[in-house]
Amino acid sequence: MEKLLSVAIPCYNSQDYMCHCVETLLSGGDKVEILIIDDGSKDDTLKIAKELEAANPGIVRAIHQENKGHGGAVMTGIREASAPYFKVVDSDDWVGVEAFHHILQLLDGFVKTNKEVDLLIANYIYDKAGSKHKKVVRYTHALPTDQIISWDHAKHFRKGQYILMHSAIYRTQVLRDSGLELPEHTFYVDNLFVYKPLPYVKNLYYTNTDLYHYFIGRDDQSVNEKVMISRIDQQLKVNKMMLDGTDLRKVENVHLRKYMYGYAEIITVVSSILLIKSGTPENKAKKDELFKWLKENHNYFYKKFMRGLFGPALRLNTRLGRRCQIFVYKVANKVFGFS
Repeated sequence: MEKLLSVAIPCYNSQDYMCHCVETLLSGGDKVEILIIDDGSKDDTLKIAKELEAANPGIVRAIHQENKGHGGAVMTGIREASAPYFKVVDSDDWVGVEAFHHILQLLDGFVKTNKEVDLLIANYIYDKAGSKHKKVVRYTHALPTDQIISWDHAKHFRKGQYILMHSAIYRTQVLRDSGLELPEHTFYVDNLFVYKPLPYVKNLYYTNTDLYHYFIGRDDQSVNEKVMISRIDQQLKVNKMMLDGTDLRKVENVHLRKYMYGYAEIITVVSSILLIKSGTPENKAKKDELFKWLKENHNYFYKKFMRGLFGPALRLNTRLGRRCQIFVYKVANKVFGFS
């Protein structure tokens, strides 16, 4: 059977939770190619990956590489993928089985009718440890459901409603044609993974289906606030790569340009607010340096940012400024769920 979807699972020391992730994806059967990419783990990740490959021939592939970080593992997945569609699922996350079946039915329909849908979007769930209420991010206010559309049909995306890696399934060739290159040994590249190919997306499809379970709660997790502050240089690197990689003035579709500006804006907000919250003179200087860099290298973005809601608030060093920054932090937290 021809594969419909290649799923890359970047794994680094994932022995304690990777099996649950893989088990949910195995429900897709022969239609799915599961690429378990062991990124130089020091535990039994590779051993478990090989056992899963042996137990599921033709579906699971265990791929070992020297440590390159999350971005390096994703790029390996893109190079190795054989299916027309591609998704990344982190090893501590998982998919809903019924929702996954629905997604595969949609992809099957696209392939059989020769409809090249460049981007399939589904809902994702914040599965926060200890939380009774599981927040679901939907796009019903921004995108029509269950139809192939262009960016002209997109409406206003609310704050906290951005298309993240969890919700995106790209046509594999779109990722390759976009020239996407994720830096190695760098966290937060999932934002670049979603952002860079967007101008190459000519049509998309949104299904109001709760597919991806995004687990939040491990102390060493990349979205843990303390961890994010300790890795702030990597956050800043991705922030700058997003803006350097796409000249927003040249994005022809006005709806897409507006969306991409909003996405880059919230990433810049996250960078700035983490630098502020760290409270160190070094990081305060980095925030000032970021704003200077924006002004000198991306003046179009900088001017728009400073006319908006967030820019002025992040520059203020007054009591009002601090109140505004608390509000901005809450918005950023709503988007990315860092804890």
